[in-house]
Amino acid sequence: MKDDFIHKGKRRQLVELMREKGIKDQRVLDAMNKVPRHVFLDSSFLEHAYQNKAFPIGADQTISHPYTVAFQSELLQVKPNDKVLEIGTGSGYQCAVLLEMGAQVYTIERQNELYKKTNLIFRKLNYRPKRYFFGDGYKGMPEDAPFDSIIVTCGAPYIPQTLLGQLKIGGRMVIPVGDDPQIMTLLIRESATQFSKETFGEFRFVPFLDGKQ
Repeated sequence: MKDDFIHKGKRRQLVELMREKGIKDQRVLDAMNKVPRHVFLDSSFLEHAYQNKAFPIGADQTISHPYTVAFQSELLQVKPNDKVLEIGTGSGYQCAVLLEMGAQVYTIERQNELYKKTNLIFRKLNYRPKRYFFGDGYKGMPEDAPFDSIIVTCGAPYIPQTLLGQLKIGGRMVIPVGDDPQIMTLLIRESATQFSKETFGEFRFVPFLDGKQ
């Protein structure tokens, strides 16, 4: 799928909208300016790809609003070569933004249909997560832990202790918690047993489900 000057122009407009909505991290904005969001969408939504909207991507899942992607990415404070665990690969768009920011991304998807579909997109765009895994997000990736940060891209009914245990000391986890809507929550691991917590208002995500399908 082509990425022409029209797409690039619309991306620049989207990035300016993100800036107007309060996103300040230039590395997040630069990454979003590079990722061709239209490639991650079904063809019926292509003309709307650079609007601040969520769209269905199959398997009862959605691609998040660009603002949500930018907001979560900014909260993570990702540095180049940071190990980032992503729970819920979905379309792959959030993962691509993190990769453009220089992160080493370990990403889990529980829906086999999406796992296969997104793998093709990654290959087409030459995006290479450090590890792309079909499995249960509640389990995380203990064999690859600890992580500098963890991002959860689905609405969790509670904060999974298993994931907290996979954070480095000083590591950050961004997770939307609750029913509909969820409260965007940042947890920072202060020590082996202590975590600080901060909340950032309401967002809407598809549910964080256990198992794999």
